[in-house]
Amino acid sequence: MSKMPNMTQAGIYSATTHYLKAVEASGTDATAAVLEKMRSAPINDFFAKNGKIREDGRMVHEMYLYEVKKPAESKGVWDYYKPVATIPADQAFQPLSESKCPLVKKMQ
Repeated sequence: MSKMPNMTQAGIYSATTHYLKAVEASGTDATAAVLEKMRSAPINDFFAKNGKIREDGRMVHEMYLYEVKKPAESKGVWDYYKPVATIPADQAFQPLSESKCPLVKKMQ
């Protein structure tokens, strides 16, 4: 399409790939078996580094802060951003202990 994928498209691709790998690893598409594989496997792809699926179903991973480059800093097409900081997953997402998700309450 000659267009850069956006964050939503990249996230959906990452999630779908993680799901399909879990189906393959578990040898079934049964929910419980696939979910167990998805929760036990780390997520390390172009979208998420050091990602994991918590008990409440939230996928937590490092987040990044970027700055838009000045036109003179850009070296070509799609070269618009420069990384400024990496935020660890435990700082980027609400702690599991503060979750109000009913799935967590059932497991405690």
